[in-house]
Amino acid sequence: MNKKTTPWNPPVASTMSSAVEASMYNSIQAILRQAASSCNKGMLRWTLHKKVETHPSNSVSLVRVLVKELEKVERLDYKMHVIPLLHTLNYVIIQQSSHIPCKLFQRVYECFKRLLTLPEPYCTIALRYVRGIKMEQITPGALYQRRVIAEQSLRNKHFPQQERVFVFADPAVFSGSLWQAVRADLVLAGHQSDTLARLVLLHTLQAGLGKACHGPILTQALEDLGEDVEKYFQEVVLAVEQSIENGEAGRDQHKTRLQHIYSDILTSANQDPKARGSLSNTPLPSPEIHFHLWTNEEELWNELVNFTLNVSTSERNSMYQEEEEEDVSKRVSLLSVDSGIEKDLSDMEEREQRNPFTRSRSPCFRGRMKPEDKMALVQENIKGPACSTPLPKEEGNLTARIVMMGDDRVLGRLAKAYHSIRKREAKHLILTKRVNLQIYYIPVTDEPIVNSPESTSQVGDRLSLASFLGRVDPWYESNINSLGAMIPKLAGTQSSHSRSSEPNHFLVDVLSYYLRCGIQPVHFTLYSVKISVSGQTGSPVNEVFVSHLDAEFPEFKTLRENLKQERSSLRRTRKTHGTCGAVVSMNYTKVSLSKQEVVQGMSVMTCGVGISAISPNETEGLDSLTVHFDSTNPRCCTEIRTQNIKIRILEDKTFTVCLDKDCRRKYTHVQSIEISPCLDPGYCLQTSSKFSVGEEREAGLSKYMCKILPLPINTFTGINH
Repeated sequence: MNKKTTPWNPPVASTMSSAVEASMYNSIQAILRQAASSCNKGMLRWTLHKKVETHPSNSVSLVRVLVKELEKVERLDYKMHVIPLLHTLNYVIIQQSSHIPCKLFQRVYECFKRLLTLPEPYCTIALRYVRGIKMEQITPGALYQRRVIAEQSLRNKHFPQQERVFVFADPAVFSGSLWQAVRADLVLAGHQSDTLARLVLLHTLQAGLGKACHGPILTQALEDLGEDVEKYFQEVVLAVEQSIENGEAGRDQHKTRLQHIYSDILTSANQDPKARGSLSNTPLPSPEIHFHLWTNEEELWNELVNFTLNVSTSERNSMYQEEEEEDVSKRVSLLSVDSGIEKDLSDMEEREQRNPFTRSRSPCFRGRMKPEDKMALVQENIKGPACSTPLPKEEGNLTARIVMMGDDRVLGRLAKAYHSIRKREAKHLILTKRVNLQIYYIPVTDEPIVNSPESTSQVGDRLSLASFLGRVDPWYESNINSLGAMIPKLAGTQSSHSRSSEPNHFLVDVLSYYLRCGIQPVHFTLYSVKISVSGQTGSPVNEVFVSHLDAEFPEFKTLRENLKQERSSLRRTRKTHGTCGAVVSMNYTKVSLSKQEVVQGMSVMTCGVGISAISPNETEGLDSLTVHFDSTNPRCCTEIRTQNIKIRILEDKTFTVCLDKDCRRKYTHVQSIEISPCLDPGYCLQTSSKFSVGEEREAGLSKYMCKILPLPINTFTGINH
């Protein structure tokens, strides 16, 4: 008699996992699909990470899908998919490393290692992420802990890295309502330091102990501890940093140490120290953002100085506090065994006299200070007085992330401010030693935007830099250029909701992703221009521009505008009527493939000159200028490529110069301009210095320095030469 067989039903958990993995696979394919618009790709990426943040258990399925796709890319040589997959996978690991099993971690590591054989920039990004994955394998939760400590400037004795995000919005683009809307979305309610400490503790212990940790019970225990959580936070930070230093040899010791900390926390909160169970969600908090309407160009430098001053003063106060605590403990120990004779305490009193800061207030400043006074204060805080104990020589442990919001005009102002900072630092070299400056750009414009055949997003006339970045980096195009097109709509969107509504986290989430994954800079060459103005005595005006210089002759302004309209409508007037423009002479260095400089001179009749540093073709690079002379006479419509050019008007006329399409940087009554790549002030100072040993030493030092000053804008890919 045959036995009746019952159909096999797969486990519910396995069925759910397959369904989640299929959903994740469809989302990844939609992101990678070429036909999808950039705006949709950016939104899909954000939705994907939001799903993982809300449901951490989905992170395992997403990591599996991403690893499979990277392995497929490796086999089929689909390099255009490497960047989105790399950044997406690494970001998931930072968010939810505590939920990813060890075997899957090892698979990710092996996949990243194989990508090191790819050309630039893929191998550079893979190498950076391989190091992070290896550290996470040895010390689970280290990436999350270090990032939160740095971004939130959590004070501790063992990991000194601190970051600060400054967003500067151009008032020429951001109206009152738009500025208020963006500020409301970016400057969210900050977390308290004790809340962040609990979050770090929870994530690190869960990542390190896994199933041996009970997330909900630990969460409640940490809340019950109150201010006492600080002690355990310091212990965990020390344990993680020592584990990273010890490497694989100390892996078991690190886990045992975390187990002791976990048991102590639960015991202190009257909980079962052996509790095990499910894990709690630990979403990665957004970095603290300082939002500024950039009305004064000096504000950028002032914020960097204040950042350095505050951290340096905090470090010094912390050090003196530790010394005072140590002194008190020594006093107590002496009094407990001594008869009270004053001579026994003379050593302590002498030490106090040598260190006058043990009883003095920390340095402070109010109101406006002169730049030289503020720089001296920075130097004093970093080095300390000669009689005091110097600060630990931790150089480069501060990172200032500068985010510019606007169009070509805001990057032009940034170029000028950046050159000014470099000029100051060439003489003092104080901020550069401590602050690592990272620059980011979110394009926003107030002008009507049109569809561009060169880019999948909408661009305006003042977004040439953003358009170039979108062409060289499609992932920047998808996530950042598409975001810039949405920002002007925020004011209307927010006004339609009640004021009590929650802030929209989309903008701050995308910005956080950009700050954390935008690690590949594109270097834009800065150009210096000497402007000679009629009737002005003394040296010419020295300026800097990054994208455009426009020279216009007032008498022929209408004529030039008509020419632009004809070009835009694909018409060309062949007949010339009357004067074609003003006569100018120019001397320039012709750019050739052999890199040999050929100086040429000529005179042309023109009604306007347009000089662009942004090539319409990303393969041509950013190391030359395209100079176009407008004229009604086709023979006078000249276009040249050069790096150095001098233009001088021959008639008794003057012209107007506008830098980076910014009317705030316009010069009138100009007689001549001289343009060349902007030299790094540090290089100029080095080559102009006089040493007693002679010029041979100067050449030996300067030949290793970068001669031209670039403006680095962080992207996801960079430029692949």
